[in-house]
Amino acid sequence: MNVVTSAKIRRDLREELKNSFPNVNFLFFKNMQEAQEKLSHADILVTYGDDVDEKVLSEAARLKWIMVMAAGIEHLPFQAIKEKSIIVTNARGIHKIPMAEFTIGMMLSYAKNIRQLSKNQERHVWEQKLTFEELAGKKATIIGPGAIGSEIARLLKAFRMETTGVNTSGRPVEYIDHIYKITQVNEALQFADYVISVLPATSETYHLINKDHFKVMKKEAVFINVGRGTTVNQHDLYDALKNKELAHAILDVFEEEPLPKNHPFWEMDEVTITPHISALTNQYQPRAIDIFKENLYKYINKENDFINQIDLDRGY
Repeated sequence: MNVVTSAKIRRDLREELKNSFPNVNFLFFKNMQEAQEKLSHADILVTYGDDVDEKVLSEAARLKWIMVMAAGIEHLPFQAIKEKSIIVTNARGIHKIPMAEFTIGMMLSYAKNIRQLSKNQERHVWEQKLTFEELAGKKATIIGPGAIGSEIARLLKAFRMETTGVNTSGRPVEYIDHIYKITQVNEALQFADYVISVLPATSETYHLINKDHFKVMKKEAVFINVGRGTTVNQHDLYDALKNKELAHAILDVFEEEPLPKNHPFWEMDEVTITPHISALTNQYQPRAIDIFKENLYKYINKENDFINQIDLDRGY
């Protein structure tokens, strides 16, 4: 059995895999270009997902399983994968701790005016007449309260915040005080002080959040997107901020990445930009490899209950 990696895996984790599975032949590469010459031997491909296209699949004739070392799988050629009956799993769930911590950190940074404090320190300015807020007593609406959203809500409860969630079915979610179906999203948005989107990128979520929703939100509200950039109509968000329909936006993801240098968001005081790093942590790869190892045991033993197996019809 041959496992080919186009994802650059840490040395200690490569050794861990080889020691845990001595009968598996691991072929480690830094990228797909390096891995290409061995694709024809691959039974399993470990990738970050954005380097797999139909050409790769045609060269990997033996391929039975793709492990994506990320949550996002929107770049995969689903139809070709379905036609070849290839299993796809991803690393969904490993991001909840760093992304929840990141979200709370950015909320605290906004509430405590850290941006201005940093500017004042650079300028040697002692200024006490700044505006500071508390998270306590505020309301947060989380759009897409899955593993990440639920962890965000758990941390928000420690700050005495009221939590509302919006999902497809309206099913209850732990640490969420109130839950709404996506068809009731406006009701969930109108009283929120913070609106946090953790939506994945699917055909159903493309531009799901748009001007109609921004108009419903409070003018004092802060919009945070740590999900996927394509889920938000960025033009509508820009207009909402420019027209003072929202107080601020904290954006870690964008429709085009990297965000173009001439994009107006860069110049707006009402926007905080981070470069798609909310999930990054030194624990990222170890957690993803743990999922892969458990699934590899199942694969070898011909078990079918894989962790995070993707429904190729639904795209997640």
